[in-house]
Amino acid sequence: MADWELRPASAADVEAIAELRAVVLRGDLERLGRYDARRVRQRLRDGFEPGCTWVIEAGGEFAGCVALRPDADARCHWLEHFYVGAQHQGRGIGSAVLGELLGRCDRDGVRVVRLNVLRGSPARRLYERHGFAVGTEDAVDVFMVRALPA
Repeated sequence: MADWELRPASAADVEAIAELRAVVLRGDLERLGRYDARRVRQRLRDGFEPGCTWVIEAGGEFAGCVALRPDADARCHWLEHFYVGAQHQGRGIGSAVLGELLGRCDRDGVRVVRLNVLRGSPARRLYERHGFAVGTEDAVDVFMVRALPA
C-alpha cells in the first residue's frame, strides 16, 4: 500500500477537489445520462464544507479527498465526496482511508454512517467490504448505511 496521509481541507482546496470530482465521476455520470461538466463541479462548490473535509495526499501529492459530515442532530455521519484520482486507485489508499475514518467514528461513538454511491459504480464494492449495506435505491443513486449493533 502506498504512503498516504489525511490533512484538513481549506477553502483553497475547493477547485482542485471540484476538478477531481468531475474527472472521477464522469464515466459513471455519462453512463447514467447525467453528466454536465459545469454542474458536476458546481455541486461540489455549493456543498463544500472545509471543516468536514480532508485532502488525501500520497507521496506528498494531492491524491483525493473525503468528507465526513454529522447530520443535523449528530445521530449519524454522512460520508461524502470520497474521490481518489485514477493514478492512485488500486493501491489500497481508498480502503485505508475509509478504514481510518470508520475507526474514528467507532471511537467517537458514531453508530451510523450513511453514504450514497452512483448506481453501477465500482466504489460500491469498497463500501460493502467495509460493512455498508444497501438501504434504498433510485434511478441514479444507491443509498447505503453502516450501523453498529447497539
